Amino acid sequence: MTTTALQPALPSHPVLRLHLAPHGDLPRSIDGAWWPRSYDLLVELPRLLAGLPRDWGHIASVTVNGSAWSATPGRILVSNQVVRLRRALAANAPHTVVLLAPGRGRWDLVVVPPDTAEDAAESLMAAAAGALGHG
Repeated sequence: MTTTALQPALPSHPVLRLHLAPHGDLPRSIDGAWWPRSYDLLVELPRLLAGLPRDWGHIASVTVNGSAWSATPGRILVSNQVVRLRRALAANAPHTVVLLAPGRGRWDLVVVPPDTAEDAAESLMAAAAGALGHG
C-alpha cells in the first residue's frame, strides 16, 4: 500500500500563522498579521521570530500592545539571542506587535486574537497583509 507522506504538524511545533504584506517601495502602517495560538508570549514569540524572513535580521526588541498578553519578563532568549520585551497600552493600536531590528527596520503586525474563528481570522490576516486590495 502506498501512502502520501504529508508532514504532520507536531504539537510542539505547530504551523506559524503569519501573513506578511508584499514588500514594496511605499511605507506601510501595517506589515502583516499574526495569529498566535495563545497569549503566552514566552511560547508564541519564539515561533514568530523563527518564522520571519531572514532579511529582517535579528529582532532585538518586541513591543506588544494590549493587556491580554501573559506577564512578560523584560528580556527573553530566542535562538541564543536576547530580545527585549516591552508592553504598551496604546488605545489606538490595541492588537499589534512591533518588531525592531537595529539597522534593518521596524515591522508592525496586527495580532489576531487566538480564539478567533478560522474564517474570520483568515479574512483579518488577508486584509492586514493587503491581499484583498482594500482595507
